[in-house]
Amino acid sequence: MLTDGRIVAVKKSKIVDESKIAEFINEVVILSQVNHRNVVKLLGCCLETEVPLLVYEFIPNGTLSQYIHNQNEEFPLTWEMRLRIAIEIAGALSYLHSAASFPIYHRDIKSTNILLDEKYRAKIADFGTSRSISIEQTHITTLVHGTLGYLDPEYFQSNQFTEKSDVYSFGVVLLELLTGEKAISMRSEEVGRSLATHFIVSMQEGRLFDILDGHVLKGPKEGVMVVANLAKRCLNLNGRKRPTMKEVTMELEGIQMLGKATTSINVPQNHEEVECVRTQVIEPWDVTSISTGSAYDTGRDSSLHELPLLSFSS
Repeated sequence: MLTDGRIVAVKKSKIVDESKIAEFINEVVILSQVNHRNVVKLLGCCLETEVPLLVYEFIPNGTLSQYIHNQNEEFPLTWEMRLRIAIEIAGALSYLHSAASFPIYHRDIKSTNILLDEKYRAKIADFGTSRSISIEQTHITTLVHGTLGYLDPEYFQSNQFTEKSDVYSFGVVLLELLTGEKAISMRSEEVGRSLATHFIVSMQEGRLFDILDGHVLKGPKEGVMVVANLAKRCLNLNGRKRPTMKEVTMELEGIQMLGKATTSINVPQNHEEVECVRTQVIEPWDVTSISTGSAYDTGRDSSLHELPLLSFSS
């Protein structure tokens, strides 16, 4: 608690590690450029102590991951809440990519890095590995960094991180919201299988509604289909074919407005738009698996060009 009575969160490194200190300093630099209601606010820092301390606004309701994967029936994540949270995350990423002082790539978007405040509004957190770039830059070249299941296959192959790499990671979070499943399956019969692979195969086989979360199934069918197809586009192997976060935000907001305009499960929609959605579902995909052993190899197999998704096995 601060002297003015505000409750804050203090982030402290557990060990004295030069790389962690560098991440803390990077987070200060990045967040000093950011002012958005769906990005956690940095209130102050102390770099003179043995390990750095960062002071944030306190976000009381934990992570999005907790609510997706440890569902509380007393407070379920309804379709409407999931859609709103997706819009808030997308809007914040769109701001980082195109409206901040300099374009910012988050580089570790995942449901555990999305916090929920007292009104269950989304707040993107953990900018330790984020990078700000000049407006002229289209990518940064770095060693592969990120979380298995959320990593952009194109970045994995080329070491070049673009704004579309964040789009891929957001697509996986969208899948979590749709299915209630984790990015990497821990089920005994399919340990290590990526949610992205499972989702694409299910869509290809016409089984999308078999894998959706029960609360999502209560939403408007056409709206859910449009979100599912948007997620599929975010996961495209070719980053250039993925939508921008601004486009994603606009599409999600359109679905939300359509939902408010009707209570019917069969949302009336322009015939051509529905046909467009249906044709997108049957686009062919070549799904292959690789092991985690090659995840950080410097030599890249050219066959990875054919991988739309990555599936990691233990």
